[in-house]
Amino acid sequence: MQGTGETIHRGDGEPEAQVSTLELFFDLVFVFGFTQITGAVVHEPTAVGLARGVLVFAVLWWAWGAYAWLTNTVRTGETAPRLVVLSAMAAMLVTALAVPTAWDDGGVAFALGYLVVMMLHTALFALAGENPETTRRAILRLAPTNLAAALLLIVAGTTDGTSQTALWVAAIAVNYAGPYLTGVAGFAVSPSHFAERHGLIVIVALGESVVAIGAGGDITVDWPLAGTALAVMALVAGLWWDYFTDDAEATERVLAAATGHDRSRLARDIYSYLHVPLVLGIVFAAVGIHEVLVHRDGPLDPVFAGSFAGGVALFFAGLAGIRARRGDRPGWLCLGAVAVALVMIPVGGEIDARATVGVLAAVSLGVAIASARSREVVESDV
Repeated sequence: MQGTGETIHRGDGEPEAQVSTLELFFDLVFVFGFTQITGAVVHEPTAVGLARGVLVFAVLWWAWGAYAWLTNTVRTGETAPRLVVLSAMAAMLVTALAVPTAWDDGGVAFALGYLVVMMLHTALFALAGENPETTRRAILRLAPTNLAAALLLIVAGTTDGTSQTALWVAAIAVNYAGPYLTGVAGFAVSPSHFAERHGLIVIVALGESVVAIGAGGDITVDWPLAGTALAVMALVAGLWWDYFTDDAEATERVLAAATGHDRSRLARDIYSYLHVPLVLGIVFAAVGIHEVLVHRDGPLDPVFAGSFAGGVALFFAGLAGIRARRGDRPGWLCLGAVAVALVMIPVGGEIDARATVGVLAAVSLGVAIASARSREVVESDV
């Protein structure tokens, strides 16, 4: 039965994991964390605020990704693993609550919550993963960098200024360097589960963008507002279409075709790393969406224009990187979308916000429709 967290079998007899309801429940904390980042940037619309948003996202993404790897191999339907994941949710909730003050008096709480999340991750992986001896060796190789990063964040929470920023950057660098320094040999990957898991977090991020449409505060619904909201929805729909129509399935096929260490490395590169700009781009676009609905009659503040258009550019850059890593061409449409979105960063601060939305929506939907037509032509010729 889908959603139970148990392993099912395809027609060919090969076991294939399904995303469980516990994993979806776990994601709720990260929905909250993403909205906290969006809110923090809205309340501190500066280049420093944007940079801090990137760093906070990098930490939250690493924690989410760690559990995506964990639940890919651990049967979460059993009582002990379920209790550990629920405990990690509680710790991550503390971290998410501390996001707005992570650079002030909430820094230690943010880091302590994160430390507990990573300690629980290491313990459960070592005790309950598939092929216990192999999995235990793999996670114990990676644990030092994960836990060292958390400790650096705790120290960062007791400092401020340049030292604090340096410690945050160092912690993230240690985290993300870990899988390259120690390798990912020993970590098993179920392609369908891994692809579905990451597809769902993309949906979560897109959902935050939709929520941002209605988060503009006390506004009057009139024809201009309705038109702007529909243009934003077209943009979000285009991003969904760009990712899910071809790329998600193509990436899963490539992952399924790979074997052994090659599959683990491919999963690491495409999902743990190259999904970072893609999902971060959606989160940052949500910041711009919030402001577009509030200040639709004039130019966006330069920081919001940078977050909005820059977020769209990040999304397509991540998509291009994913295509390249799986051995395909990034595509001139995808690269063209990156270029247009980058141009809109300075332009968005000079023109009407509705025009900015219109251009970005046209780019998003245009890439999706053109790609779909190109695929249909290829299929008709076969």
